Amino acid sequence: MLKIPSLEPYRKRNAELEELLGSSEVYSDPRKAAELSREHNQIKEALELNERLEQIKTELTDNREMLQDAELDEELKQMAEEEIDGLETEEADKTKRLLMLMVPPDPSDDRNTVVEIRGGAGGDEASLFAADLYRMYCRYAEGRGWSVEDLSSSVSESGGFKEISFLLKGEQAFKMLKFESGVHRVQRIPVTETNGRIHTSTATVAVLPEAEEVDVHLDPSELEISVCRASGPGGQSVNTTDSAVQILHKPTGMIVTCADEKSQHKNKAKALTVLRSRLLQQKQDEERAKYAAQRKQQVGSGDRSERIRTYNFPQSRLTDHRIGVTLHSLDQVMDGEIDEIIRSLQEADLEFKLQEIEQS
Repeated sequence: MLKIPSLEPYRKRNAELEELLGSSEVYSDPRKAAELSREHNQIKEALELNERLEQIKTELTDNREMLQDAELDEELKQMAEEEIDGLETEEADKTKRLLMLMVPPDPSDDRNTVVEIRGGAGGDEASLFAADLYRMYCRYAEGRGWSVEDLSSSVSESGGFKEISFLLKGEQAFKMLKFESGVHRVQRIPVTETNGRIHTSTATVAVLPEAEEVDVHLDPSELEISVCRASGPGGQSVNTTDSAVQILHKPTGMIVTCADEKSQHKNKAKALTVLRSRLLQQKQDEERAKYAAQRKQQVGSGDRSERIRTYNFPQSRLTDHRIGVTLHSLDQVMDGEIDEIIRSLQEADLEFKLQEIEQS
């Protein structure tokens, strides 16, 4: 069982938070007050769990001493053994919960998320797979009660997506999907394959926390904004106005294009949303890179160049290569039932972080 670090810093912080939350001044900033309240609740729960764990240790000691009593009758010994089993289970569960609370949270976990999917190697089949992934995430979002807002897309001749960006709005959207970033590989027989051969194609997924204006300052002088007429597959015009918007961020060279809306104003707003989210992700990646050399996380860096998963259709098999988990329920996965793989990734990430706490 992992060792629980000292909770003394938590006791000190709890006292500080109680003083802060007892002051009316803190509520002049509702957002800050909400953050402090969440932190206080989390620390309070951790301290209560630790108190219960101390009680469990005492109860376990008492019961084990009873078992050593030669004069104790068998019925009471059996009751003591059963109580020990229950206490040991409770101790393990509460210890894990306490350690989870002690892991520093990702400040982006509560944000909405921008997801970008691009067809990779494999031509038309890659774009069709990109469309399948888009549908998978939309169905997953639907099951969680999230909303989906398409930001931009480029449709291929085959009816798939060369690329598509969309915004998922819902509770802890980024937390649930942040480990989806990377290269997704598909192995299946394309609909155009006449000889029944299995082809391998890829699509890349990038999951970005939605950025707010206060996170990323965009200097208008550093933006080059151009408009043009939106076009569909084969170059045909999809509307008769110059509504498509392309934004170039000069310092980084990032280019974002949005043409899904008929309104130029709406396309510009969506393009700015994507740009801010990309810049926020870049800033966070730079911070994480400072520590990346120390130890590579088990679930991977989230870099879009890293192959993370294979979807094998002939064998109805999904394999996540980062944690070695395989599911034989690909039809359900493609229909949005990805909770099991997401939970496995979160547990692997938690295990890594708990090991870091123990070694610190």
